[in-house]
Amino acid sequence: MKISTSKTELQAALQKLSKAVPARSTLPILSSVLFNVQESGTVLRTTDLEITIIVNLPVSVESSGSVAIPLQTLLDITNELPNDARMTLTADENNKITMVTDAGSYDIMGKPADEFPAIPEVDNRKATGVSAKTLKDLISKTSFAVSRDELKPALTGVLFRFDEKELTAVATDGHRLVRYTRSDYSAEEFSGDVIVPRKFLSLLLGVLSGNDPIKMWMGDNHITATIGDDTYFTRIIDERFPDFESVIPQDNDKEFSANKEELLSAVRRVSIFSNKSTHQIALRLKKGETQITTEDPEKASKAKEKILGEFNGEDLEIGYNALYLKDILSHVDDEKVTIKLKTAISAALFYPGAQKENAKLTMLLMPIRLND
Repeated sequence: MKISTSKTELQAALQKLSKAVPARSTLPILSSVLFNVQESGTVLRTTDLEITIIVNLPVSVESSGSVAIPLQTLLDITNELPNDARMTLTADENNKITMVTDAGSYDIMGKPADEFPAIPEVDNRKATGVSAKTLKDLISKTSFAVSRDELKPALTGVLFRFDEKELTAVATDGHRLVRYTRSDYSAEEFSGDVIVPRKFLSLLLGVLSGNDPIKMWMGDNHITATIGDDTYFTRIIDERFPDFESVIPQDNDKEFSANKEELLSAVRRVSIFSNKSTHQIALRLKKGETQITTEDPEKASKAKEKILGEFNGEDLEIGYNALYLKDILSHVDDEKVTIKLKTAISAALFYPGAQKENAKLTMLLMPIRLND
C-alpha cells in the first residue's frame, strides 16, 4: 500500500474516526484505524463494536492494499505537522508503516487488516425521512435526561417514535423525563419505536450542522446514518422502553409562570448554599410571593430569594434536586417557563411559555422530600 495526502485531509478524517475508538479495550486492534486502499478510493474505518465510522479520504493512490494503523500515534504526528504539509504513507508486507514528509520520516508498526472487525450487517434496512436540522433539535432537547445507569439499559438511550406525520423523542433517568414531538415530519419506509444509544447521539450532535444532507436507515439491530460522504453505524438498544405516557400527569391543577432566566439564575445562586450530597432546594409558592430557599445544617449555611411570577392554586412548598431543576430550566427554549404542579410529592410538568411552531416540549421532574 502506498498513498499520498495532505495533513488537513488526514487530520479531519482521523478526528472524526477517533470518536469510535475505545479508551480501553481487551481487543488491541480496536485502537487502530483500518486503511482500505483501492484504485477506486481510500476508505478509513474505526469501531468500538457498538459504533462504526467509515470515512472517505482524498488521496493519490500509488499502490492498493489494506492495513490497520494505531490511530492515536498517527493523529498525534499529523497534528504536529505544518498545516500545508503533504505526506506519503507506505505499508510493507509485514505491516510496517512509514510516513514521509518534508520534515522527516516516521515508522509505525501496524496490524494485519484481516484482524479488524467486519462492517456490521444491517438486515431489513428501512429509510426514515428525518432532516439534519430536526434530528439535531431532537437530540439537543432530550439527551440530557438519559440515564447513566448501565443496569437499566433501556434508559441509556433516547426513544425515537416514528409516526406517519410526527417524530417524538423521549428520555428519562427515573428522576426526570423529557418528551419532545416534531410535527413537521413525514415518514418514509420506517415507522415504529427505536432506542438509540446516548453515545451515538452525542457523536451525531458533534458532526451534524443544520445544512448537512443526512440519510438515516433503521435495521433489525443497527441504525445507519450517512452524513455527506461519511457513514455511521450503531447497535440499537434492544430493550423495552417504559410506558412514559402513563407517568405524565394529566390533572396538575396548580400553575406557576415566571421569566426563565430570572428563575434559573435564582436557583443557581441559592443552590450554592445547598447540601452537597442532596442538592436540596425548596420552592415556596403563594399568590403574590414565591420564594426559593435552601438550608444546610451541616455547614450552617442557608439562602433565600424572592421570585417574580404568577401562581394560581393553593399554597405549596415542594423540594427539588437543584442539579435536575437547573438542567430542566436550561432546556426551556423560551423567555418564560410554565410549571404545572399538584402536590409536594407528585411530578411537576415544565413547559416553555410558548411552544415553537410544529414542536411540543414537555419536561417532567420528580420532587424530593424536604427535611423537616
